[in-house]
Amino acid sequence: MTDTTTHPAATRVTERVAAQDWDALAAELDEHGHALTGRLLTPAACRGLAALYDDTDRFRSTVEMARHRFGSGQYRYFTHELPDVVAELREAFYPRLLPVARDWAARLDKAAPWPDGLGEWVEMCHAAGQAKSAQILLRYGPGDWNALHRDVFGDLLFPLQVVIGLDVPGADFTGGEFLMTEQRPRAQSRGSATTLPQGHALIFTTRDRPVASRRGWSTAPMRHGVSTVRSGRRRTLGLVFHDAA
Repeated sequence: MTDTTTHPAATRVTERVAAQDWDALAAELDEHGHALTGRLLTPAACRGLAALYDDTDRFRSTVEMARHRFGSGQYRYFTHELPDVVAELREAFYPRLLPVARDWAARLDKAAPWPDGLGEWVEMCHAAGQAKSAQILLRYGPGDWNALHRDVFGDLLFPLQVVIGLDVPGADFTGGEFLMTEQRPRAQSRGSATTLPQGHALIFTTRDRPVASRRGWSTAPMRHGVSTVRSGRRRTLGLVFHDAA
């Protein structure tokens, strides 16, 4: 059987990330706080990544969501020994998302501590006591869901993250839409729901984003979650660009 996490597959993934319309994606992020890419992973690569879930040696911890009142379902954090495809995806996304992160920080008059290279940024996280891998595989079955939340694991964070669908909506599962809410300045919250196609990535806001207001730029806090899975099994890969304390 072909190992779908080997380096040649990862190289193809890097090329697919580079080939996306990044101007359009940046505009979507500005407008909505999230943006859906084209297909980055083949069905075989998705199945290969999903199959890693049962290889417990690859993970540093397992979280039962109901136990912590996070919702219902289960997820596992990878160790720092990431599959090649996961490592390459992070390396490919980081420089593409970095200009958006810096632009958002400038609009909000906030510090932009992120260096040009992901490796240097990860070293900064580790020096600050955030030394645990935050890359994640999530698994949901019928009735499972994820409460609205933000993935803030310490003082250092990157303002954007990525989730990639590993199963086919409507065939492998029903329900399970990716949810986001935005707390608008002096107004009620706005919500959105996105169906995540297999092999496609959704880039989304980690904590907050800039929105235009009469006084200039305001901070809009955002949260994300997953609606109830009605049937089947829904699995996703989560890429976070800051490590956890």
